[in-house]
Amino acid sequence: MFLYLIGMLWTLAVALVAVSTARASDVVRVAVYRGPAACEDCSQTAKQAIERLGGHYQVDFVGAHERRDITANTLARYDVYVQPGGGQDIPGALRALGERRVTAIREFVRHGGRYLGLCMGAYLADASNIGLIDDDLDSEVGRPGFEADTIDDQAVDTWWHGRRNSVFYQDGPYFPAASASPGYQPIATYANGDVAAARYRFGHGRVLLTGPHPEADETWFDAAGIPLERMPRDDLVKQVMDSLGD
Repeated sequence: MFLYLIGMLWTLAVALVAVSTARASDVVRVAVYRGPAACEDCSQTAKQAIERLGGHYQVDFVGAHERRDITANTLARYDVYVQPGGGQDIPGALRALGERRVTAIREFVRHGGRYLGLCMGAYLADASNIGLIDDDLDSEVGRPGFEADTIDDQAVDTWWHGRRNSVFYQDGPYFPAASASPGYQPIATYANGDVAAARYRFGHGRVLLTGPHPEADETWFDAAGIPLERMPRDDLVKQVMDSLGD
């Protein structure tokens, strides 16, 4: 009887370890850039939006003035790297990142990491900057049929998985529909049919870029004087993270 109980306890202990390991492996570790290549609110909002998805995500800031800078060793701790939005100075943002950080990001994705670029973070991923896709990107403002004709903060209509959602927009890019970049797949479109978000491959990794800001919260809409009724109906951050992990 004693040996039987010992055996049962041993089996239970092994099972608990297996469950604990499985749960740990289910955690998605996310590094969100914070620093001069992004606005403070953009980094904070991106982090909070991902954390609201639940304990499945472990989110940290990385950057020159954070506890962990962007290096190969740092990024090896994470599954996803997020480059948030910023201003209009894309060359300045690239200089702020610096060559060593850009190389670390490229190698992280090349070897299987995932990159999420939001607005400026999308511009930074293009062929002339970090180089995660083969296309150069340009603003959607002024495109035929697009509802925004200025770079002022506003909400625009988009379609995600066949559902219309109004999303916060700050002079974000569109993605060429005829892209030759590996793994190209549209994720969302603007109301005029231009691609508003797209997924790509880079090496063994994945890249997801979005022109509008699915992560924008109530404070962004309030500050821009946009009615809260114009916020997305669906959880677009979840859709973005799910698409990045597919």
